[in-house]
Amino acid sequence: MNTLTINKVSKSYQKGVMVLNNISLDLKNGMFGLLGPNGAGKSSLMRTLAGLQRPDEGTILFNGNDIVLDPQIIKRQLGFLPQDFGVYPKVSAYDLLTHIAVLKGLTNSKSRKEQVMALLEQTNLYQVRNKEVHTFSGGMRQRFGVAQALLGNPQLVIVDEPTAGLDPEERNRFNNLLSEIGEDKIVILSTHLVEDVKNLCTDMAIMCQGGVIAQGKPEDFICQLRGKLWTRIINKADAEQYAERFQLISSQLISGKRLIHVVSDTNPGEGFELTEPTLEDVYFNILQTQNS
Repeated sequence: MNTLTINKVSKSYQKGVMVLNNISLDLKNGMFGLLGPNGAGKSSLMRTLAGLQRPDEGTILFNGNDIVLDPQIIKRQLGFLPQDFGVYPKVSAYDLLTHIAVLKGLTNSKSRKEQVMALLEQTNLYQVRNKEVHTFSGGMRQRFGVAQALLGNPQLVIVDEPTAGLDPEERNRFNNLLSEIGEDKIVILSTHLVEDVKNLCTDMAIMCQGGVIAQGKPEDFICQLRGKLWTRIINKADAEQYAERFQLISSQLISGKRLIHVVSDTNPGEGFELTEPTLEDVYFNILQTQNS
């Protein structure tokens, strides 16, 4: 069982901008969702965990080893799929994956070829292994990114906004791949897409303004909101009035009307209906509570 312990980690950039503020998390094998709006600090935390930048304060232990003092420990155990990654032009998937494997220290040519072929098969890219990677679709390129991240059998895998821009079919295929690899490793999924966390992760945290504002299991969060979420369809012109009177966490425009979601311990009034909360409702409620 792998363990990752983040204890009171903080990081500031130039001009005193705090991007990570006293973050503490405990992770074990499985899929962990890191959810938050753009600019919440998710990518800064991912870079810090990957050893690409040092925190100003705090400790990070991977399987008991301090990776702040010795970043090479984590780099030998890490698979990283950043939000954006470049590829060489006119290089096939097989050749590029082999090149990356060499850079990762896979020196035995026979075992290296076996691993490259197996990962191309696992990511459903074997049939296009001789095709140039820069011609791949967005989803194919993301699956190639997973393949390169899994070279060397890393025990910690970080994926940063992996499904942004993918069509629903590719996103589903990609998420199935992540579920498969998350069984015996720590996989951190950093995203602003609530649905990906709901479908994949058994544990999660929500970040906002550089800090962790909630951590737990998705089903527990949903359970806490059950019996307190009410919906009603209102006229679009009345939205501001309802926002002033109730704890309105979200609204959706439907055929010129607005469907509003309101949090209340009791029935807010005539026309409201009790509804089953989703993880998206939880997310909006926690963010609004934080910002109010």
